[in-house]
Amino acid sequence: MEGIESEPIPITSTTKAISDIISNHGSEPEPQTDEVEDYLKERAASGYPHALFQLGHFYFEQERYNEAKIIFERIQERDYQAKYLLAVMHYDGIGIEENQKLGIKYMEEIANTNNKGKSNLIACARYNLGRAYLQGFGVRQSSDEAERLWILAAQGDDDGSIRAQTALGLFYSQEESLDLRKAFYWHKIATANGSLESQGALGAMYWKGQGTKQNVEAALNCFKQASERGNVYAQGCLVAHYYTRKLYKRAVELAKMITTNEDAMMIAKATNCLPNYIVKGMAMSCFYYARCLQNGLGTNKDDAEAKKYYSKACKYDLDIVAALQQDMTFGFI
Repeated sequence: MEGIESEPIPITSTTKAISDIISNHGSEPEPQTDEVEDYLKERAASGYPHALFQLGHFYFEQERYNEAKIIFERIQERDYQAKYLLAVMHYDGIGIEENQKLGIKYMEEIANTNNKGKSNLIACARYNLGRAYLQGFGVRQSSDEAERLWILAAQGDDDGSIRAQTALGLFYSQEESLDLRKAFYWHKIATANGSLESQGALGAMYWKGQGTKQNVEAALNCFKQASERGNVYAQGCLVAHYYTRKLYKRAVELAKMITTNEDAMMIAKATNCLPNYIVKGMAMSCFYYARCLQNGLGTNKDDAEAKKYYSKACKYDLDIVAALQQDMTFGFI
């Protein structure tokens, strides 16, 4: 499960929220950061609930990490948001020396609490701990423990971690933990909750009949919706569909659009999709575009351009190209 991302910090921006209050929700000029800091200090001194955490979070957002750390350490026993940010700072070495074991300790304290008012934070902590166990960072590697934590994190209609739901869908698609019915179940749940990654994966499972009955219509619905939201893997699958249905102009138009952006990491950051699936979508698009160029299908024949895009496809994902080449050899495409 290469490239699986950590859960974003599930805390609303303090700087923006307080700026809105001071500026009377936009009716006055936006305050300077020193005005926000003074406002938060006054509230903290007056004993307003959560004001001290907000001041620490303000420092964190302003990258004044030492000041943030001092406040978070002072209140972490009674404020789980402070403990969560302290865990992130130690685990990732944000502004302080990296200490993964201490970061794990704080995350475990959050993950093991029964405070129902912090269910979203607890789910995020469990997801991140599962990720640490899967990768063996700061703890002894254990796929079983990762699975257990992700299942806990994924549960709950409103408070379950969508990233944990997607992670389980991917986990059960791996050879060493293969269970396609479970993979389909979790990708379907995650898709219903808005996961773009899972929507593309769900389309592929419907398309191939993996973990469920084959349903081409449902697959195309997933691919089209995910494509509109920026899922490059789903876009590549749509290019393949258009090509095999001899809708060459559509295949060419979509493939050309996909191949204009070659920065998989930038796309991953913008869409929260895994880079290795993004490059699979790019490889498919380049391959089918090259086929169209080579044979003059939906575009002018151009052998030189076809060769260029075959090379691009190989650069993105050799396994995808090998599989498509085999399909071409046996006349499947």
